[in-house]
Amino acid sequence: MGLKTVFIVDDDLNTCKLVRQYLRQEGFAVEIFGSVSAVEERLKTGFPDMFVLDIMLPGEDGLAFCRRIRAGNRVPIIFISARGDELDRVLGLDLGGDDYLAKPFSPRELVARVKAVFRRAGTAGEQVPEALAVNDLRIMPGERRVVVSGREVDFTPKEFELLHLLLRNPGRAFSREQLLDAVWGYDYVGDVRAVDDLVKRVRKKLRERGSPVEIATVWGYGYKLSGE
Repeated sequence: MGLKTVFIVDDDLNTCKLVRQYLRQEGFAVEIFGSVSAVEERLKTGFPDMFVLDIMLPGEDGLAFCRRIRAGNRVPIIFISARGDELDRVLGLDLGGDDYLAKPFSPRELVARVKAVFRRAGTAGEQVPEALAVNDLRIMPGERRVVVSGREVDFTPKEFELLHLLLRNPGRAFSREQLLDAVWGYDYVGDVRAVDDLVKRVRKKLRERGSPVEIATVWGYGYKLSGE
């Protein structure tokens, strides 16, 4: 099943980034969106394992979005709201929300709520993620090991994070900015050329082992995994 993916939908970018940092430290894959329209575009390529959904959003609000999700999907939803209104909480839970947290909240408390909801759903997020494999390339995230054609290959932490992200999303193109954010974190102050250098190192190690798996360049945009 791989890592559990959490989509955070909140127009407060600082809150999104802080929560993402804490969830990633606990082993979750996280993507952030500032509106319902933004996340709906992403849903065309697949649903997450959980939504962390703000009620007050530009355009369609979180309650209306939850109602539409629940029309055909039981993915866990945790509501967050700055209003802390009892009516919001009751409505959110009545519409199918799994939990509710009022702002301001501790990121650690939200992480605990995320884990608790996954446990109740029978899909605990803290379990050791399963191995991922594409062609002759195999990654064991829990052990942070990479095996190519039956032989273990050493990768630095950032090389591993890049490869792991691409392997979790085969065929999906990531921009350099997305890769910079995913591997280095939102607080990194540097140049996107760091991504190009990292890709070169990973490519070299895969080619030296004769792997058909390749990190392909998407010209003018970024990179994606190919050679499946």
